[in-house]
Amino acid sequence: MKLRSPLFAVLVALATQISFAENVPKVVLDTNETLFSVLAAINNCGYDAALAESNPLRAQIRAEVAKAAAADDPAKEITSTLCQFYADHQLPDPGRNLAQYVSLALYLGPPPEFTPKVKLADLPPDASYVSGFTAMLPKFYDEAGLHAIWQRHREQYAALTDRYHEPIAKMTFDTEIYLKLASAGYLGQGFTVYLDPLGSPEETNAREYGPDYYVVISPGGNGSLKMEQIRHTYLHYLLDPMALKYPTAIGRLKPLLEDVKKAPMDQSFKNDPSLLLTESFIRAVEARMVGTRKTPEAERQQLVDDSMRQGFVLTQYFYDALIKMEKDPAGLRTAYGPLVEAIDVRKEQKTAAELTFARKADQELLHLSQPAQGKLLVAAEQRLTAGDPESAEKLAQQALDAHQEDAGRALFIMAQAATMNRDMQGARNYFEQALGVAHEPKVVAWSHIYLGRIFDLQENREAALDHYRAALTASASLPEAKAAAEKGIEQPYEPPSHSQ
Repeated sequence: MKLRSPLFAVLVALATQISFAENVPKVVLDTNETLFSVLAAINNCGYDAALAESNPLRAQIRAEVAKAAAADDPAKEITSTLCQFYADHQLPDPGRNLAQYVSLALYLGPPPEFTPKVKLADLPPDASYVSGFTAMLPKFYDEAGLHAIWQRHREQYAALTDRYHEPIAKMTFDTEIYLKLASAGYLGQGFTVYLDPLGSPEETNAREYGPDYYVVISPGGNGSLKMEQIRHTYLHYLLDPMALKYPTAIGRLKPLLEDVKKAPMDQSFKNDPSLLLTESFIRAVEARMVGTRKTPEAERQQLVDDSMRQGFVLTQYFYDALIKMEKDPAGLRTAYGPLVEAIDVRKEQKTAAELTFARKADQELLHLSQPAQGKLLVAAEQRLTAGDPESAEKLAQQALDAHQEDAGRALFIMAQAATMNRDMQGARNYFEQALGVAHEPKVVAWSHIYLGRIFDLQENREAALDHYRAALTASASLPEAKAAAEKGIEQPYEPPSHSQ
């Protein structure tokens, strides 16, 4: 049996944490049985927006669900109850009607229980409105045989992800190349695109839930995807965390909020200079990337002008700055801070004052779960990625003290910081505390995995196996965590690149 020094164990754990952070996929293109189940249920209850333009698979699945839901009295009874709820909570706007069920689905665990991942009181407002749906969904799932229908069409769903993998990968690659910015995926932040033909192909739903970004999209019958809307959300994924690094510079922009009060954009942009800046920046990037190299400058400028008139008054500033940045070898990670700090607030106020605002603004694609919360922990995760565990730990501790953010996630970040500081006992304590309060499956699963590895390194195989098994239970929707847990069960953890 190999002997391991305590220092060796610490170094291995640190290497493990860094290795995992580097290997988290930046973008995941996937399907989801929970989302399928929710959409199948509302389709059966009358949701038919853009049915004629949908992928043919939608009509096929609707017919199968309708047949199963009418097969016997128990199925008919739960269908009637569920559909009455749907009718009572239906909204006149088809887009908002779909959006509330998408929001709910993203907060539910896997079937057959569909257990909410957070307390009902912590659901976003639109999901909260239809939260009663969750009480009936498990029985409908069972009586209508949704799992069998899902299994029957798994290959067709997989074919959809295969079909769209290349164009989405190209979009993210082109975006990063333009910005000269390689996104660094790390635990606690993810970007997932879910494809499901049971929604309207005319609607794209994008969500930011804490550190995780989701896009739910339904391919149409002609096979097209709204790639611009996926890119818009991906730009948020790349740029939102950057704004958190410059609170003082962005705080200077508060006077601009007075000048956009009458703009037609969403109220959130009028209350938060960080949101206003980031959305303006994103729209400038979109204007620069639209079309091809042969696209007339007048067409790009028109997009900028439209954005300015909607209230995103920094779009022109960033558009001009991007033209200069295109000729500079430095990437956005280097250029971002100076760009923000160079904004002449009085000049931009004067520009805003001279604008004639439009009567209507584009509907913002990205929905925030709780806009006022989550910023401390996102900043803490950014500091971890930058190799600054001390700042990360302080920010996570602030979040804990404020009692306004996810305590489990905060403790997990503190555990990571302790690992980077080579404090193995501290890391173990924080991982164990995180498990006591965490609700997020990702935090639960990886806390168990890291504890399993710690116990393996300490030659306590029985305790390690307990944690790996617990991680396996928590990782049903997390392929990377599931694989790590299975590997831990198969054999004791051995660092692949270190030897005594």
